[in-house]
Amino acid sequence: MAAGVSGLTRATLGSAPSVCRECVWWQSRGNRTASKERWMERAEDEFGEWGTLYLDEGGRLLGSLQYGPSYLFPRAADLPAGPASDDAVLVTCSYLAGGVAEWAEKSLLLAAIGESRDRGAIALEAFAYRYPEGESVEERFLVHRTVFPRDFLDEFGFTTVRSHGRVELCRLELGGLQPVEEGRRAKVLRVVQDAFTPVPAPARTR
Repeated sequence: MAAGVSGLTRATLGSAPSVCRECVWWQSRGNRTASKERWMERAEDEFGEWGTLYLDEGGRLLGSLQYGPSYLFPRAADLPAGPASDDAVLVTCSYLAGGVAEWAEKSLLLAAIGESRDRGAIALEAFAYRYPEGESVEERFLVHRTVFPRDFLDEFGFTTVRSHGRVELCRLELGGLQPVEEGRRAKVLRVVQDAFTPVPAPARTR
């Protein structure tokens, strides 16, 4: 696969983290276990690509993100602060490489926002956790892969729908966002670089 952000489908699943290839935690509920193959077929028929992958120039996986219409993820009804809204695209989980976790997650989430907006989605939702102040990057991005740091979602404008203890269901309205045009994923990566890369200090003149 080419470097950068690309879609997650049955065809590209082999490039996803091994633990994600058979996982159906979000697709199942209670004692009923979903079929990954049938779920992927349905997701692609009804929605299209159901996530994103991020690879570096050397082909190393930097991260992956799963998302789709909330009805595709029954587990959301069992979570504290759930269920997700019927009209939302739900971002369910991420798997990130150490050392680039926060940067990779920003790129993946921005890609999900752009893709969902292009498909006419009304809103994007995700479950979040309010970590204590000063918590490590490892704890916030690498330990719990099914919830997102609440302060991280703040940067994108997510608001709280409901909360249960430290867990919150958060929502980003997409109606006012401009659609992403030419080369959607390339555009998204430029946007994230512009948004989160510090502007170099002006050169001094003698």
